[in-house]
Amino acid sequence: MKKSDNFVFITVKIVAWIIFVGLCIESGGLIVNFLFSIFKPEFVGKLYQKLDLQEIYQKSEAIFYGMYSFALAVSILKAYLFYLVVLLVTKIDLLKPFNEFVSEKILQISYYTFSIGLVSYIARQTGKNITNKGIDTQVLNQFWEDSQAFILMAAVIYIIAIIFKKGIELQNENDLTV
Repeated sequence: MKKSDNFVFITVKIVAWIIFVGLCIESGGLIVNFLFSIFKPEFVGKLYQKLDLQEIYQKSEAIFYGMYSFALAVSILKAYLFYLVVLLVTKIDLLKPFNEFVSEKILQISYYTFSIGLVSYIARQTGKNITNKGIDTQVLNQFWEDSQAFILMAAVIYIIAIIFKKGIELQNENDLTV
């Protein structure tokens, strides 16, 4: 392996860790705010990331908890997705990358990416339907505005996972032949 490849891979590891920690902080902040909203509803106007959901909460608590649950689900799924990415980049052996562990993690990454896209899409459509009823949910759009990108990315990762799996099968056949 070239030195430049090693440098790029170390950079990817560092970036994956930074994104993972950031997503964990975001998820933790949203979870704490969710708990505060249950026990102290007066804090709904002062949520993490300056979310002001007081109007939604006052109009309908059920819609508030439903839409907030979507935001929580998307945030937690993103954090778990990057946990899988961190696991993959820290445990992969670049000298022998074709193994069952890597294949399994890439497949899991594609599933979780698709899940994020699907949940985000459902949340976005639900938000649009609620907006049509006179409750503005635009403030939550930041959590699911890229749903289609996640679904497309899931398809690409799934194809890579299938190619990787086939590569492992070919490698095992070659190992048995020699």
